Amino acid sequence: MNKASMFQQLRSDGESSKHSHETLFSSSPLVRMETLLNEWLLHEDYWLPPGNRWQDIQIDEKEGRFPIPRDLIYTLPLALAFIALRYVFERLVAVPFSRYLGVRDRIRIRAASIPKLETFYKQSSRQPSQSEVVSLGKQCGLSQRKIQTWFRHRRNQDRPSNTKKFCEASWRFVFYLVAFTAGLGSLINTPWFWDHTECWREYPNQPVAEAHYWYYILELGFYLSLLMCVSVDVKRKDFKEQVIHHIATIFLVGFSYCSNYVRIGTVVMLVHDSSDFLLESAKMFHYAGWTRTCDSLFVIFALVFLITRLVVFPGRVIYSTLVVSQEFFKPFFGYYFFNTLLLVLQALHIFWAYLILRMVYKFVFLGKVERDERSDEESEVDDEEEEPEEEGDECSWEQRKGAINSKLASLANNCVLNNLTNQRNINSRLPKAR
Repeated sequence: MNKASMFQQLRSDGESSKHSHETLFSSSPLVRMETLLNEWLLHEDYWLPPGNRWQDIQIDEKEGRFPIPRDLIYTLPLALAFIALRYVFERLVAVPFSRYLGVRDRIRIRAASIPKLETFYKQSSRQPSQSEVVSLGKQCGLSQRKIQTWFRHRRNQDRPSNTKKFCEASWRFVFYLVAFTAGLGSLINTPWFWDHTECWREYPNQPVAEAHYWYYILELGFYLSLLMCVSVDVKRKDFKEQVIHHIATIFLVGFSYCSNYVRIGTVVMLVHDSSDFLLESAKMFHYAGWTRTCDSLFVIFALVFLITRLVVFPGRVIYSTLVVSQEFFKPFFGYYFFNTLLLVLQALHIFWAYLILRMVYKFVFLGKVERDERSDEESEVDDEEEEPEEEGDECSWEQRKGAINSKLASLANNCVLNNLTNQRNINSRLPKAR
């Protein structure tokens, strides 16, 4: 099938839109969007190496399709479908499975209904300073200790339960496992999987197989769904890094598809999926309290992550896109943009690898880890111990609190993944402080 006529028609539509404003705005929104995309985005200087034009692309329909930006429109409804499927999966599959594995949620004391404190909590701060505690105590007629206790209960009340975190991890585990299995099955027999120079041979006249088309569309739809749900998911300490990762991945997948970097793009996605499902499985068993299984999976994940993200990705993938590709075409806008996104991902890989190695060093050589080092840390501090609300001197309370904290700092949980998921449940194992 000759794609030249299609691109000629698309470009002619864009040119005609300049001379026919009334016709453009009388057409459907989808047609107007496609026309604007063709006029502003389908420019050879952006998508194709120097000397290549859309008219020159010839692809046999039997060999596959040629990717065009219009195909990415379907990823938005697909992302919404992923969100709906996740909602059903978590309630019908993940929750019962969490109970089967023995996931337990901590029973937390609900904060009393005090409108002034609730307003301050939502609008000002979740952790008031000493002066603010004194001021609130005067306004509400409560002691400083009761104010501090109320805020502690209120913060614990908002923290996600183990079941919620298990459901999120199980959903991502299922997708990454299916994506990795399907991706490996579709790539293992391709020549560019073993020899990355084949990623650029005859570029951009490279047909995209149906399996690789769906691999791209499903991955992009899934990452769009993750970005849409990032505000309601469990918030981690590396929240900003995760958002940057999702945005960079979406741009990387979308641009590589439009510029027909599909061959190297499928390899990039496979490299990432190879360790992601191991991480999510380790989290699941951690929330369930299966310490040995959790430790074993984390060790395997750490090895796979360090090899794929610090050796394979920069040594094979980035080297291929930066150096090997220049043997087949001269650099153009797409070359620089694509490699910039890959380098952003590599910077995130180094950041997360540093956290893993730092945590492993403390665990192996120091015998303890005083704080979480992994990217899966939660943005909030650990659940605070629920103290009995008995009256007493504020200074003695502070002394007792300091003694408790010093004891907690001297303990370390032997479960390696506690340093991965910020689930230091040491507090729950200590007797209540009185």
